[in-house]
Amino acid sequence: MKDLEIRAAVLEDVPAIVAMLADDPLGARRESPGDLTPYLAALARLSADPNQHLVVAVREDRVVGTLQLTVVPGLSRMGATRSIIEGVRIHSDERGSGLGTQLIEWAVAESRRQDCQLVQLTSDATRTDAHRFYERLGFSASHVGFKLQL
Repeated sequence: MKDLEIRAAVLEDVPAIVAMLADDPLGARRESPGDLTPYLAALARLSADPNQHLVVAVREDRVVGTLQLTVVPGLSRMGATRSIIEGVRIHSDERGSGLGTQLIEWAVAESRRQDCQLVQLTSDATRTDAHRFYERLGFSASHVGFKLQL
């Protein structure tokens, strides 16, 4: 892919990240691009935690993708460290370009670099296209997920 950089997100990236988070039917209901205050506070928390990696994909000085990778040390699985991929978003005019694959490959490589034994992610049950995408990349639908809204 031409001139693509994957790097840590910075303050100036937040508007573009939030716009991508809000750019689908699910995100439109739960994101608020008009008020960046909570997102800026979240970026400060993420940046202070060495186990959190909020990254952006940048092409021609434009943020075109993002994801969050969380590294979680654990006791189960003989003390295995795992990583969790969250918030994968690709700008609408970059979808289908291979950028999503590059972002996920970055996350898997970074997980290996940090000695993770497992990479996991969740995807909303309604995102069937995303499910096929993750399966093409070698992920398997191995668990049933549960959430409790607080």
